[in-house]
This record gives sequence, C-alpha cells and structure tokens, in this order.
Amino acid sequence: MSVVFFCVGAAKAGTSWLHAQLAAHPECHFRAIKELHYFNAIDGGFLREEFRKHKRWQKDLLERLASSGQAPTTAQAMKLADRGAWLDVLEAREEDTEAYLSYLSNGSEDAKVVGEMTPAYSLLSVDRLRGLSDLAPDVRFLYLLRDPVERLWSHVRMIAGRRDPSGQVEPESCAAILNRTIGGEETEIARRSDYAGAIERLVAAVSPKRLLIEVFEEVVSGDGLARICDFLGIGRVAPDKTPIYAGQALEMSPAQRKLAMNWLAPQYRAAEAALGRRPEAWAAGGFA
Repeated sequence: MSVVFFCVGAAKAGTSWLHAQLAAHPECHFRAIKELHYFNAIDGGFLREEFRKHKRWQKDLLERLASSGQAPTTAQAMKLADRGAWLDVLEAREEDTEAYLSYLSNGSEDAKVVGEMTPAYSLLSVDRLRGLSDLAPDVRFLYLLRDPVERLWSHVRMIAGRRDPSGQVEPESCAAILNRTIGGEETEIARRSDYAGAIERLVAAVSPKRLLIEVFEEVVSGDGLARICDFLGIGRVAPDKTPIYAGQALEMSPAQRKLAMNWLAPQYRAAEAALGRRPEAWAAGGFA
C-alpha cells in the first residue's frame, strides 16, 4: 500500500513548485490536477460548484484545441484524462472516500507515494484532519512555511493581479489590499497567513510521526527537499530551482514591511516554536 500524502499548505509557500518536483519523482504518483479541493468543498457545501468548475475547464480546453486544429500536447492529454476521471468522482455530489482514493492511486503501479496538494486543507477542522489521517494505513502530512511577510506580499500581489482588468500588479492596489488585510477586511488572505492556527489544528489531529513542517526557502536550497524525501521514504533528488508561478515583481516599501512584520509577529513566533528555530533565510528576506 502506498503512502497517502497530503501537502496542506501554506498558500503561496511553494506548493506548486514542490508538486512539480515530486510529480517528476520516479517513486511518486500525482495526478495532473494539483489541487483537488475535495474535502474543503464537502465541508463548505460547494461540491456541486467544484463539479461545474472542472466541467467548464474541460470544455474550454477542448474548444481551444478544436479551434486551433491542433492535437493536445502530452501535458494537455494527461490533464484531460485526469480531469475526466475526477469529474466522475465529483458527479456523485457526495463524499465517497473510496472513489477519492481510487482516483489518487489509479495508474500508480508500484509508486511508494500517492497524494495531492491543496493548501486550503490547512483551514480544515481538527475533526476533518483527523479523518484524513485515518483514510489509509499510512497517511502523512506536510505543512510548508515561507517567510510570513514574503508569503503575505506574494498573496497580495496575486490578488491584485487577479482583480486588475489587464492583470497588472499596481502599487496602489497592493497597498490597498495590504491595508485591508491588516485591517480585518481581506479575511481570506488573513486566514491563509495564520500559521499558528494551522499548526495548532494539525498538531491536534495528526500523529507527530506523520506530520512534517518544513521551510520553503530550505526546500528550494535542497536540504528541506531531502528531508521531505526522507519523510516520505523515497530517494533523495536534487531540486530543480526553476520558479513556478513566480508572479509579477513589486517591492514592499520599508513602511509596508514594518507594518506587516508587526501584524505577523505571532506567526513568526508560532513558526519558530514549531521548528525549534528561526530559519536563517527568513532574516535575509524571502524567495521571489
């Protein structure tokens, strides 16, 4: 039986990069869809919306291919097949953990690890996380940390780009989003910044032997990725440092950084307590 692996966040902390590393690992099997959002959709009551979203994405890709007259690339063909299979799971419109696990493991052959990476799972309740830990005989969790200020600013830039009609990241919109986040108005960004709450829930729900908390800056450098491989029981690999979704660059002002540092002070303390140290990379700034 393969290890069932959940990378549950944090958002904007390098989970897409890690997914690319492990998906290429010969001892791992990950489907083409990185974030399934299955359990937060069940708990949040939006499983039907997830089905419609994937149905729409599938239709859009097929229409683009038809209009271009081109055959799908290998990656597109894999995504079409995997999304089609995932739609079969979602079509039940109710929780079916056997179908979910079957989807993860289909095509895995002798892979030692199967799983998914949905950062939103870090927001799940203790009871739900405890339920995930009991899905299979060997379930392991990873919570990936990034310098809290750098993670926050990356998240702010992403939201600013999404809201801009031309997709540009403008200093004024980023400043407004940052101020609203710290002021309690941008609640989703604030929730994803809450390392302390996520760690508390994970520690309460998951056996210490089945939970790893890692630092993204160290994962990219290689040491952290080696620890993740050891944790999963797979061979170590060298990191491919090519950025994934790096986003548009925009520097924080000194005043913004000080404001964010003060607001995130509890998250630094929680991370340091969980790790037993303050990562050196955090003192020197973050990863773009």
